[in-house]
Amino acid sequence: MKASVIALAALTLAIGPIAARADSSESSPWVVRVGVHTVNPKSDNGTLAGMKATIGSDTQPTFSLEYRFDPHWSADVLAALPFKHAVRLDGTAAATTKQLPPTVGVQYRFMPEAAVSPFLGVGINYTRFFETRGVGPLQGAHVSIDSSFGAAAHAGLDFRINERWLATADVRWMRIAGDVHVNGTRVGKATVDPLAYGLSVGYRF
Repeated sequence: MKASVIALAALTLAIGPIAARADSSESSPWVVRVGVHTVNPKSDNGTLAGMKATIGSDTQPTFSLEYRFDPHWSADVLAALPFKHAVRLDGTAAATTKQLPPTVGVQYRFMPEAAVSPFLGVGINYTRFFETRGVGPLQGAHVSIDSSFGAAAHAGLDFRINERWLATADVRWMRIAGDVHVNGTRVGKATVDPLAYGLSVGYRF
């Protein structure tokens, strides 16, 4: 996460001169963002085959596209590079998995014209797990996790740089839970329900 934050800070510094020259005319309703987010699963991830499951965190680049209906209301789509998680059973490494969590939502901005603008949002998340592999005691076993649909919540702050550029700090909660199968047999449900928090830089075009 530290390296990603440093990279994002460097990107923000790099766009400063561009932002200073940005067109100050009325911006369009579209905003594109590039950033980094950490997906941090909740502490209790369920029981698999009678053992306590623990799912690790990961940090990856993220991307979003937002459409602003008016100064207060908007809708956005979140995408990311695949997040990779280690799965432990009773503290022993048992599997690794990757997931993509595209999320669609709507947001409400309380002070859209302010230099620092807070917002809240709700939405729907779809998570697809793939490249799930057994390690340690499950080495060589066929392990899979079912895809998940669930609710999502979103909160954050937009920091206006000028009419075109902004920076955003935000956190998302997502309901993610999928049945786990080992060699075709269901062994329980992995409940991820993570907080995804991070920073991004946005441009209105």
